[in-house]
Amino acid sequence: MIITLSGYPGSGKSTVATLVAARLGLQRHSMGDLRRQYAQEHGMTIDEWNALGETSDETDAPVDERQRTLGQTEDDFVIDGRISWYFIPHSFKVFLDVDPDEGARRMFEHARAGKRPSESAYGSKKAVREQAAARSASDNVRYGKYYGIQWDDKANFDLVVDTSSTPPEKIAEQIIEALKTWAQRAVIDKKPVPR
Repeated sequence: MIITLSGYPGSGKSTVATLVAARLGLQRHSMGDLRRQYAQEHGMTIDEWNALGETSDETDAPVDERQRTLGQTEDDFVIDGRISWYFIPHSFKVFLDVDPDEGARRMFEHARAGKRPSESAYGSKKAVREQAAARSASDNVRYGKYYGIQWDDKANFDLVVDTSSTPPEKIAEQIIEALKTWAQRAVIDKKPVPR
């Protein structure tokens, strides 16, 4: 069973993915962490790395190939990434939504705590919100150009959860319950549960 988590900046993808993986005893992969690592290795912030990706697929190709390979060769993991659902279509696909102000607040706090050194330095929560909106728009430019998709089209997901005012532990529980229903429905429909 593979669970893919996508969502807006500040929606809690990393936290929720970690919780779901731990509760289900699964391995966790983070494409956001991998992209941040690549950005740091090139002396860039994640926003600079994404902007470069609008003109060249060199920033996306290794991460996208990693996701595709994971989906074809491994089973039983949780992966968080903007378009993991696209590269692993047989997964249980979850989108984490968040109020833009709440997402910005969370990102601002993470930046102040130094949790993501490859993120831009933010002077205010308003600046974070503007940067998050720009990042989402940049992602849609890149993924539209390379794959013909809009990464945040909620019609592509099996479950959409608003994380704005719900603790991550409750979000993880909602995902696990919905996953059970999804897997049971596949059995009832006499379809094999996707690996």
